[in-house]
Amino acid sequence: MEGKRIKVGITHGDINGIGYEVILKTFSDPAMLELCTPVIYGSPKVAAYHRKAMDIPANFSIVNTAADVQDGRVNVVNCINEELKVELSKPTPEAGKAAVAALEKAVEEYQEGLFDVLVAAPANKQSVQADSSGFSGHGAFLQERVGGGRKALTVLVKRDFRMALATEDIPVREIPKTLTKELLAEKIMAFHRSLKVDFGIDSPRIAVLGLNPHAGDDGLTGTEEKEVIAPALSEMVAKGIQCFGPYPADGLIGSGSFSRFDGILAMYHDQGMIPFKTLAMEDGVNFTAGLPVVCSAPVHGTAYDIAGKGIASENSFRQAVYLAIDVFRNRVLEKEISARPLRKQYYEKKDDSDKLKQLDVPEED
Repeated sequence: MEGKRIKVGITHGDINGIGYEVILKTFSDPAMLELCTPVIYGSPKVAAYHRKAMDIPANFSIVNTAADVQDGRVNVVNCINEELKVELSKPTPEAGKAAVAALEKAVEEYQEGLFDVLVAAPANKQSVQADSSGFSGHGAFLQERVGGGRKALTVLVKRDFRMALATEDIPVREIPKTLTKELLAEKIMAFHRSLKVDFGIDSPRIAVLGLNPHAGDDGLTGTEEKEVIAPALSEMVAKGIQCFGPYPADGLIGSGSFSRFDGILAMYHDQGMIPFKTLAMEDGVNFTAGLPVVCSAPVHGTAYDIAGKGIASENSFRQAVYLAIDVFRNRVLEKEISARPLRKQYYEKKDDSDKLKQLDVPEED
């Protein structure tokens, strides 16, 4: 991998949001073009519109396919045959159709091996569903198209702060019946694998949050911790996975004790998203783990309220590019190591880190 410019496929997301702004701002920095070769799946005309409207100093080349890209340039593959009307700050069916077209083309060319990693600019589910009902996010889309039977896992990342979600975008009333021991075991194993392979952590430690206030308070505020979560943890520990809990979410995050772990597994969307975005909104990344394709995205959405104003920060998108490249390289390294494993030694020094430890995490009243 030394010196190789990784090809980064980029879907343009919602054309009425800040997608093109953060993409073009990111690659207006010449240093980014030394690191990778960007391939934007979208519309050259829409890209030019956003560039001119916000006076972003970024040039690009129009190519028919990622096979024709030029290193040292921003490349745009046109995925839209008809004229597109940009209506900043508005979710429109046309924008949804354009977002799906870009994603479809990117997946097609990924399957042909024409680029290495995928970074997705934010799309609006409402406008996408107007054209393609059932779209529930990039992770679910990629799981269906290129998952190969593997399940996607959402992991929010800011450096050493990694928050995974056991359940995705479902109504709160459905969370208790969706959480099963089997589901949690599946998510913990996927998280453990991702921490080892994607992030290069040899023996990852995972904290698992409870579902109810005070992690059930010994059954006073709920029984899911005793009946579902704890049994799943016991099963994983028996398999050699270091996972601990269930912990009260407020205590673990509020006290800063989460920093002692390599990853945290939240039970539902807001339980993980709210603390993560509070601590890492500016440069956090939404990473889709568990799939063959490396896919990342900025942690923010379409940000209609500031679309077209030229004030959107590209930090989260840039970090998404960095993370995708790092994960890709880690996977290549892991594959090389697995192909040529070291001979097992007769004696390996161990400490007691593989034993279940309980942290005293303060609870909030």
